[in-house]
Amino acid sequence: MTIASSPASLPDAASPLPRDVRAFIVLLAVLQGGLLYLADTGLRNGWWPFSELGGRVCWYTLVLAVPTLMSLSVARLGDRRFWLQAAVVAGLFLLLAAWAAWSASGAPGLRSAQVLGPFGITVGIGLFVALPWLQCRLMHGSWRAPYAELVEHAWQNALTLLLAAMFTGICWAVLHLWAALFELVNIDLFRRILRERPVIYLATGIMVGLGILIGRTQHRPVQVARLILFAVFKGLLPLLAFIALLFVAVLPFTGLEPLWRTRSAASILICLLALLVLFVNAVYQDGQGGRPYPPLLRRLVEGGLLALPVFAVLALYALWLRVAQYGWTTDRFWAVLIALVLSGHAFGYAWAVLRGRSEGWLAPVAGVNKALSWGVIVLAVLVNSPLLDPLRLAAASQSERLRAGTAEQQERDYLRDLEVLRFDLGRQGYRAAEALRDQPPFAGDAHRLAVLERVLQRRVRYEGARSAVDLADSAVKDVAEARALIRLAENAAQADEAWLEALLNTDHQPALACLQADSRCVLLTPDLDGDGDAEHLLCDTGRNRVVQCSLWARAGAAWQLAGRAQWHGDTAEVTAALEAGSLDVQRRRWPDLEAAGRGARLDELPRRPR
Repeated sequence: MTIASSPASLPDAASPLPRDVRAFIVLLAVLQGGLLYLADTGLRNGWWPFSELGGRVCWYTLVLAVPTLMSLSVARLGDRRFWLQAAVVAGLFLLLAAWAAWSASGAPGLRSAQVLGPFGITVGIGLFVALPWLQCRLMHGSWRAPYAELVEHAWQNALTLLLAAMFTGICWAVLHLWAALFELVNIDLFRRILRERPVIYLATGIMVGLGILIGRTQHRPVQVARLILFAVFKGLLPLLAFIALLFVAVLPFTGLEPLWRTRSAASILICLLALLVLFVNAVYQDGQGGRPYPPLLRRLVEGGLLALPVFAVLALYALWLRVAQYGWTTDRFWAVLIALVLSGHAFGYAWAVLRGRSEGWLAPVAGVNKALSWGVIVLAVLVNSPLLDPLRLAAASQSERLRAGTAEQQERDYLRDLEVLRFDLGRQGYRAAEALRDQPPFAGDAHRLAVLERVLQRRVRYEGARSAVDLADSAVKDVAEARALIRLAENAAQADEAWLEALLNTDHQPALACLQADSRCVLLTPDLDGDGDAEHLLCDTGRNRVVQCSLWARAGAAWQLAGRAQWHGDTAEVTAALEAGSLDVQRRRWPDLEAAGRGARLDELPRRPR
């Protein structure tokens, strides 16, 4: 197997980095660590701009992105294009960060990570894809970059960053070993030094800078790592192509219905597409080497690439079915975007197989990759701007579903959708949730309107994250109101008056959750211990993928909490059974044990088949 190009073929590798450039790379990483420490200190002390989410987002975006770009691309400190390029990237990232900060703020209790997480990932991918183009422009002064150099820079950047991360981890492991060794003789000075925040930030900066410097100057180890990695990809590509062909071959016999029943077809198909794209690029490299396989294996790989459009169409269709049924969410938006990018590769590589027979093995892949790399860069900018904002799309789609109030939309479903709109879709989701007040079915339904107002007033999405004090403040205070909130399961007796009084006076969080205006709790009155007196089992069925029950039993004339139970996962059937009063008791085969006044639970082991 041949490498894309020898390190000596590139200007960056032909001569060692000047001493001032090497010092600049390390000093830049130290400065980066110092700026991150400044942000951490400012946040803890309430300094502006770190006290505001917008200031932190802009600061961290610039500090993490721009110095990293400069460290990986600098070749000469006197190059005017280098400084102009860094300034343009900094300005663009500042605008994108400001928009992300605006979207993630503006309402109490917004889950900013749901907005800022995708922002960080997409701008990171966009910068990584754009970096080889920027590096080639510094070398040639033009955007017309040779494909071999783009490939070389892309792999070099990836392995340099990986090497920097490994180097940093190893350095910290050695330092902690140093501290632990001296702690054996009761000297904890070094442990205390390593725990100081300035030391953590500045030392990490030095380590990262040295790691990047090693990756940019020690080309031989990086090339060896590439050889090993590419050998693995080259060996697995025919197997992956065979798997793809075999799957396409059995589809006519199985049909598509089993795919849709899995509810995870799109993600599996997208993973296969992504792996094939990665493996093909690792084997093809820059296209200047010879044919990498004997004829039979080469035809197998080509057959797998010709099957790629089938996977792309199936993945897009599976996603479209979900969107048509449940509307747009940010997760579905990102899944569709990834599927579209991979579909471009799929159809482009299939076309390369057909054209490559006359132009050389997979020759058009270079042009496909160059065009799609620009597409990824443009998309990374658009999705983090008002032009293609996934939050606005998801907020409009979900609010439309809530206004439509479709028959299949159960009460738990619209509560969950309201929570997503209120907490997970940033400022625009909150505004869309507020606008529902005057829209049907909320305006004409007092109960749904109360649920909407309750969700808008909440400061956290999950009630389990609220303290007992917060729940107690917002709980109903009257016995009649509590009785009206709690539904009775089929054949359940009316709630005991004394029990309702005890419920109103409890500080138990799951019980308090049933006293909220939007609660979905059901009461069962079984005799679980067989003593002839019915207990009260209060089950909260309004949470996402969990049903939590509190058991109340009489203690004389009073009621006391006696136990609790939970069901996790898909709880739709559990909820239906509880509402129907269908509750069975499974007695334990072995009792608890006691010796010398101390109890022990006897757990039954699974029986082994003989």
